[in-house]
Amino acid sequence: MRLRSLSPPAAFAAGLLSVAAFAPIGLAILAPLALAVLAALLARSGNMRHGFWLGFLWGFGAFLGGLSWPFIALNRYGGMPAPLAALAIALLCGFLALFPALAGALFARWRPAAGMLRPAALFAALWLLGEWLRGWVLTGFPWLAVGYSQTPPSPLAGFLPVLGVYGVGGLVALIAGVLAYTPWRDRARWGATAVSLLLLGGVGVALGRLTWTEPVGAPVRVALLQTNIEQGMKWQPERLYDWLETNLQMVADNPAQLVVLPETTLPLFVDQLPPGYLDWLESRMREVGGDLVLGVFTRDAEGRIYNAAISTGHSPGQWYAKHHLVPFGEYSPPMFGWFYALVNMPMSDQHRGPARQPPMRLGAQQVAVSICYEDLFGAELLHALPQATLLLNLSNLGWFGDSLALPQHLQIARVRALETGRPMLRATNTGITAVVGADGAVVAALPAFERGALNAEVRGYQGMTPYARWGDWPAVALAVLTIAGCVLRGAQARLRDRD
Repeated sequence: MRLRSLSPPAAFAAGLLSVAAFAPIGLAILAPLALAVLAALLARSGNMRHGFWLGFLWGFGAFLGGLSWPFIALNRYGGMPAPLAALAIALLCGFLALFPALAGALFARWRPAAGMLRPAALFAALWLLGEWLRGWVLTGFPWLAVGYSQTPPSPLAGFLPVLGVYGVGGLVALIAGVLAYTPWRDRARWGATAVSLLLLGGVGVALGRLTWTEPVGAPVRVALLQTNIEQGMKWQPERLYDWLETNLQMVADNPAQLVVLPETTLPLFVDQLPPGYLDWLESRMREVGGDLVLGVFTRDAEGRIYNAAISTGHSPGQWYAKHHLVPFGEYSPPMFGWFYALVNMPMSDQHRGPARQPPMRLGAQQVAVSICYEDLFGAELLHALPQATLLLNLSNLGWFGDSLALPQHLQIARVRALETGRPMLRATNTGITAVVGADGAVVAALPAFERGALNAEVRGYQGMTPYARWGDWPAVALAVLTIAGCVLRGAQARLRDRD
């Protein structure tokens, strides 16, 4: 009874602790340890209801600790009163916590009566499926999926090009389950567990040394521009020409074969730009034999608004429109129009771009463009492969101030680079602007909240990683088969007991 009463706060504390596994702290080992606490608590759960609440509290602690930064967008820049903004964040965290809660409830229902590997495998499979579902239900929000914590130097990083972020999350949960269900009084079992975990880490290290893709073509000089325009000032009409001049000057001062300005770097529609503005940018890029990609709002003949990236310069002009929009920030879900009476979000009635847009052909490179949190959805980027040689993300995280969002988003970019075997270029308004290598290493980065240019040389890559070929389906299929096998064996055991 006493252990049961301690379980809820322990689950919440373990979830909160898991946030330290992610950037900027990056103690990757805390991810399996924090999940091992949940797995151990679930082993003592008496029923589905108890398992549900343990999973919910673990998830609520994790999301409350790691996703507090949308409060800044709602309150500081959106004008929502602090109590309502705090309530909105709590509701968001509560919704996201339903997925680990579902995993906890089903584990309590189907948990094998004995053994070590079967309970650990079931826990891992349910966790993997829960995070995968969180990645697409109601458009999805897989931020803080545990696989994101396993960037280099974690030995599990070598599995990212093979299994993807959800598959690696499943491995983290498997390790957690093994740690939780190994009998600690049995030294032989603990010895076997230690050897098995060392072997798993060794396989990850070996996979990390494989080169799934290879460089192609000559190095490309890039200039990633960080404009550092404070979000509260960006939409002030009296400052508009300052921002237009800032963008012009930064392009003029940083000639390169590929110059990139961040998401919505020009806070108005492209057809509202002063006469000759785009012509000057085009002529400047033609002078240096390069191309410019910049974020700007566009609209079609019917007046539909798009958060877009356009190119101009030596190559023919091209256009990319953001497809995966942010609910409540870039569009209103059905029946939630009342939300915008409480918050002031400019350009919040956007439309989605096409689902499968081709890479931009810029010089000798084919560049797969994503805007802001689109790079959170790794499977949605795979359609651009194998044609794309570089990944490019344009973001504006100025909405979230000096918060965990900046280093966490950079860590997500590192995972995308590993999954695809392609360098990832990031141009952001306030940070973190960076070049990420095909091996997931941060090659160079600018300090956050400083105006500047990141000048670097990168090479395009060709080839396909296993994850790029098959996506999430092998990991998801394995999880489903594991769950089905555990449920079937449990049903057979119950029938034998009855007989």
